[in-house]
Amino acid sequence: MNAGNEGKKLMSEEIKIPSGVTLKLDVKRIFAKGPKGEVQRDFSHVASVSIEKSDNSITIKTTSSRKRDKSLVTTLRTEINNMLLGVTRGFTYKLKTCHSHFPITVKVDKDKHLVNIENFIGERYPRIAAIAGNVDVSVKGDDVIVSGADKEAIGQTSTNIKRACRIREKDPRVFQDGIYLYESYCGDELLKKI
Repeated sequence: MNAGNEGKKLMSEEIKIPSGVTLKLDVKRIFAKGPKGEVQRDFSHVASVSIEKSDNSITIKTTSSRKRDKSLVTTLRTEINNMLLGVTRGFTYKLKTCHSHFPITVKVDKDKHLVNIENFIGERYPRIAAIAGNVDVSVKGDDVIVSGADKEAIGQTSTNIKRACRIREKDPRVFQDGIYLYESYCGDELLKKI
């Protein structure tokens, strides 16, 4: 009955924990703390994968031979690597404000975790974007700089800012005003330039 399951191999990935990083594992919740901040992830929704921590490494493994479960191991490895990179080096996304006629003014309300985009295509009322998680947003000239330790929160914040500037019911070939991502960094290393 289980003759087909005897030859299955264990798929596992091991990640070394860098020095200066404190990693805590509570069932399937991971807490990472380093010089650039803290990041936590909850992987309890992934039932077919187990996560184990030793002194200086973390191991992700599955005994299932399903393609989906093997890809989950790789996905978790990537997410944990991003956590470790974030708390040691940090991530930075740079966005550029683009306008043809009405100059856009971007203001950050740190108390309310909001970004106010004023005078967008001449509108009277500001457009508002939410800041996700523990992310630092600053404005320098035409650049909006989003930085922090949590790559997921940085990506969500920059997407919220870009989405707040979406233009409806006008020709997108003519009205190209907005705030667009043009560079992303991990520490000082350039990851992507558009």
